[in-house]
Amino acid sequence: MSAEVHPSAVVDARARLGNGVTVGPYSVIGARAEIDDGTWIGAHVVLDGRIRIGRGNRIFHFASLGAPPQDKKYKGEDTAVEIGDDNTIREYVTINRGTALDAGVTRLGNDNWVMAYVHFAHDVQIGSHTIFANACQLAGHVTVGDWAIFGATTLVHQFVHIGAHAFTGMGTYLPQDLPPFVTAAGNMAKPYGINSEGLRRRGFSADAIAGLKRAYRTLYRSGLALEEARRQLQAQVAACPPVGELLEFLERSKRGIIR
Repeated sequence: MSAEVHPSAVVDARARLGNGVTVGPYSVIGARAEIDDGTWIGAHVVLDGRIRIGRGNRIFHFASLGAPPQDKKYKGEDTAVEIGDDNTIREYVTINRGTALDAGVTRLGNDNWVMAYVHFAHDVQIGSHTIFANACQLAGHVTVGDWAIFGATTLVHQFVHIGAHAFTGMGTYLPQDLPPFVTAAGNMAKPYGINSEGLRRRGFSADAIAGLKRAYRTLYRSGLALEEARRQLQAQVAACPPVGELLEFLERSKRGIIR
């Protein structure tokens, strides 16, 4: 089964389209695009530069993927965008290619739900199973763990890391790292407990959630300095292994965490 391309679409002859790919009216696909089987592309979509898109994605109208980064240091280096499988990318989403000063690739994993007007800047690295509500904006070099959920109009400062299973409320501004499992909201963002409902939905046991709540109280409610809180968290890992993921995140953090 070959690709189905609308007559009004402009697809470079060098682009590689897999079986069952659908390209809608007036879309433009560049020479270095690779699109795997079963991906659907709506109307007026632009795929620019070196971009690889996996299987079974749905890319809605007016999305722009792979355009040069909004970075004045970018001088046309050969950088890229990589998108995994089974993602939904809604209207007017923009994903810019990477830069030579970082990974050189902007990445989106698998099974992500990206709503309208979301922007992923250069060198952003996003895991799998995430949700971005409308108009979230991620600056360059941001990293997002699996299963994170972002409320509408969340803004993320460059170089910030967001841990797995984290959650932000609508209108949140994150100037620093958001640890895994933690819920944040506000401008500037403040912590508001553990993402308990999300963890329950993903099969975390009641004991694991209770252990993470205890870890949250240690980190955010005990009044301890960060180093002392980390020492106490180390003692909690044996009873609640997910606390180890929280500790690893704290050790890697370079911008500091919201606190």
